[in-house]
Amino acid sequence: MNRSKRANHFGTICEKRMAAKRRFDLERSSWHDATFQNGTPVEIKSTMLEHADGQPGTFKIYRRYHEKLRRVDGWYCFVVYRPHGCSGLTIIKDRMMKSANLPLLRWHGGGDHRDTQQAKLAISEVF
Repeated sequence: MNRSKRANHFGTICEKRMAAKRRFDLERSSWHDATFQNGTPVEIKSTMLEHADGQPGTFKIYRRYHEKLRRVDGWYCFVVYRPHGCSGLTIIKDRMMKSANLPLLRWHGGGDHRDTQQAKLAISEVF
């Protein structure tokens, strides 16, 4: 399984676990993954604690979706995990944060398939 397929696989596991833990309703939308019981959107962002090359994980934020989330006063749920085996993972930590309260984002080119700018947030900027 290549890296992006693995990241997608692990991201889906994190979404399901956070939905159960925080009582979100999972929702397939281009700009958010879930909603609170009251309908407020939540974007779930997950990253590995450390990549195979030893580099720390980062959260990718996409500008168009972030701006939409801010307009509706939505939230982010950040999840840090450690993979084990081909399909298992351990969630190390998670944190809720209002979209308006993210640290300063430095936008740069392409989220290639997303057709918008992106920013990366280090784990240390969130936790």
